[in-house]
Amino acid sequence: MIQVLARTRGQAHLESLAVDVADEPERTRNWGVPIAGSVVAALLNDEDALLAYEEDFQRPPYLAAPRAPILYLRPANTWSAHREPIRIPADLASLEVGAALGLVIGRTATRIGVHRALEHVAGYVVVNDLCAAHENVYRPAIRERCRDGFCAIGPWITPRAALGAPNGLVLRTHINGRLRAETTTTRLARGPAELIAAITDFMTLAAGDVLLLGPGADRPQARAGDSVRIEIPGVGSLENTLIGAPPVEAAP
Repeated sequence: MIQVLARTRGQAHLESLAVDVADEPERTRNWGVPIAGSVVAALLNDEDALLAYEEDFQRPPYLAAPRAPILYLRPANTWSAHREPIRIPADLASLEVGAALGLVIGRTATRIGVHRALEHVAGYVVVNDLCAAHENVYRPAIRERCRDGFCAIGPWITPRAALGAPNGLVLRTHINGRLRAETTTTRLARGPAELIAAITDFMTLAAGDVLLLGPGADRPQARAGDSVRIEIPGVGSLENTLIGAPPVEAAP
């Protein structure tokens, strides 16, 4: 058992709870999203994903692989809680599922060096970084990523003190109980400390903000009716069911 930080849906503040992160989270609790700050995410922060785009990077206008992190934001309308149904819009047949580890910032971080970066992390959270399929990784995919509910976060924040540095963590994606993807934090192009240092060189991360280390190269597809479970042993498990768009009402 460890102490984690969690929020019941509708609750204003986080509370400390004793949980066993290896067990199924309590089914009786109405979990809320356990974060309240900005969510910043890294794209192509996976060695296999970079390799997959290697030929594309050599074409105009870029002619080289990206030297700085490719980032995008997850605004509050995209957040979903553990076990909250996520609706697939009517114009999409399926979604890409991206298992990601979130670093929850514990104190203001501005121009932080690599060696001190993890001192600014309060804890870790499981994230399902959903998006519609898209090809252009340089153009901000606002329409594909910023739909309502497309970023599930939870069930809780596991304190950094309980886990230490997130080295060698395994991220598993299950769809309808079947393992569909698996990666580890050893495959990151930039590790947690390196990513924090690179980002805080030009922008401040405040206490309560979350930095997503980015999904792996293997992002399986899920459709309406599918149950998606993201598991990071030592951090927690996050589960959501995808549901279809509501029926269109006939004109009077």
